[in-house]
Amino acid sequence: MEDKRKHLEFIQANIARLSNTSFLLKGWSVTVVAGLFALGASERKASIPALAIVLTIIFWVLDAFFLWRERLYRALYDEVRQKRDAEIDFSLDASGYSDRCKWYSAPCSITLWPFYAFVLATVIIFMSTLK
Repeated sequence: MEDKRKHLEFIQANIARLSNTSFLLKGWSVTVVAGLFALGASERKASIPALAIVLTIIFWVLDAFFLWRERLYRALYDEVRQKRDAEIDFSLDASGYSDRCKWYSAPCSITLWPFYAFVLATVIIFMSTLK
């Protein structure tokens, strides 16, 4: 029983790390976009905030990647949770669950698309006020 608990703790540590990275990416995306807004407003150029669109999409893709990896580890956690104690091998390889957790579903997640859609809409509105 102790081996199973320790294995689940290892997997949970990976899940927590991926979740924290996702949170940090959201913070950085807002910081970068706000900085580009300030620079774009002082320069009165629409090309600077246009860079915010590209960077927001890059942050969205990165965030989706980490969410997808988190989902893979959650699937691994669920499988290890159901194993008998004798079957515990301490493997942290979650790549075998990509058939259950598709990468293309992550960007459309309810935790990602509203946030990044709002940031993109804000950038577009800001760009329209500069013209």
